[in-house]
Amino acid sequence: MTDTGLQVLHPSHWKPTIGYSNGVAATGRMVFTGGMIGWNADQEFETDDFVGQVEQALRSIVEVLACAGAGPENLVRLTWYVTDKRDYLGSLKDLGRVYKAVIGRHYPAMALVQVVALVEDRAKVEIEATAVIPA
Repeated sequence: MTDTGLQVLHPSHWKPTIGYSNGVAATGRMVFTGGMIGWNADQEFETDDFVGQVEQALRSIVEVLACAGAGPENLVRLTWYVTDKRDYLGSLKDLGRVYKAVIGRHYPAMALVQVVALVEDRAKVEIEATAVIPA
C-alpha cells in the first residue's frame, strides 16, 4: 500500500501497462461519480473535439471528487464510454497530455467501451469514476 492507501495489482510476469493499472486494492471511504461528459458546469458543450470533451469530463470528475475531500490520487477505477474507438486510438498522444495535466501521473484500473450513442447527442465520451479515500 502507498501513502494514498492504494496498492497497484500487477502479476510480476505480465508485460507492463502504459497509462492504466490492471487492478487496484484500496481501503477507506468509497466515492462514485456518475458518468461525466464533455460539457461544462452550465451543461453546455464548448467543443465537439474528442480530446477537448475528455479534458472537460476529467475536470468534472476532479471537481466532484473534491466535494468528498478526494483528489485524482484517490481514483481506483475509470470506465470510459466512447462513441468511436478510432477517436480514442487516434488521439493517444494528446489524450496522454490532457490526462496528465488533469489527473497527473496516477493510473487507476481502466476500461474503455465503444457504444452506439450517449444520451446527449453531442457527447463523444462519458467517463465514470470510483475513488477511495484512505481511512
